[in-house]
Amino acid sequence: MSRLLIHVEGEAEETFVNEVLAPHLYKFNYAKVSARLIGNARQRDRRGGIRGWSTVRKDILNHLKEDDGSLSTIMVDYYALPQSGEKAWPGRAEASQKTFPEKAFFIENGLLMDISSEMGLSFKKDRFIPYIMMHEFEGLLFSDSNKLGIGIGRSDLSPKFQFIRDQFATPEEINDSPETSPSKRIKNLIPGYEKPLMGTLAILEIGLDAIRQECPLFRRWLEQLEQWPTRSSRK
Repeated sequence: MSRLLIHVEGEAEETFVNEVLAPHLYKFNYAKVSARLIGNARQRDRRGGIRGWSTVRKDILNHLKEDDGSLSTIMVDYYALPQSGEKAWPGRAEASQKTFPEKAFFIENGLLMDISSEMGLSFKKDRFIPYIMMHEFEGLLFSDSNKLGIGIGRSDLSPKFQFIRDQFATPEEINDSPETSPSKRIKNLIPGYEKPLMGTLAILEIGLDAIRQECPLFRRWLEQLEQWPTRSSRK
């Protein structure tokens, strides 16, 4: 049976994987599905936050080499992903000039190429499935504005969340400037918004079905994870 490790950048994503995503994926013949905070996040005072690619790369390579029968993936925000200097992620700077549908694909392809190059010619590329969330975790929360309000105990704000959602074709397209990113829009309505707590409560309330229905890039990633045990068993 297949084993899946999902590298995430914060506690809200970790909870989402362990409490929402993993129970679903066990239906697809996975023996183990777990999340790991990248970059030894538990050893720092401030957990979460996007790390430099060199740190994340090391975590992924170690996992792939230690468990050669496993699948590795990442779940990280596009928003504020390092673009320059030592922390830069492959393709992030160039992705800024791409159209929305191309941004995530461009970076994901760069990550896959980098990991595959380091792993060598014998590496099966389907063992690493990168996922760049557009534009950040909070975007997924707009998959169901009513349940977003209920989850954080502010159902009175659901109409305002829905007004934001209605301005975009999908929740993933809620843009990524410092003033209008999904998290900033939520904070403007709830100044005390705390992602680890409120984001987790909201995502648990919203559930997987609404997210995959509303967010096509997330759905593509999820379908790849669902199909991997069957594909790998045929090889």
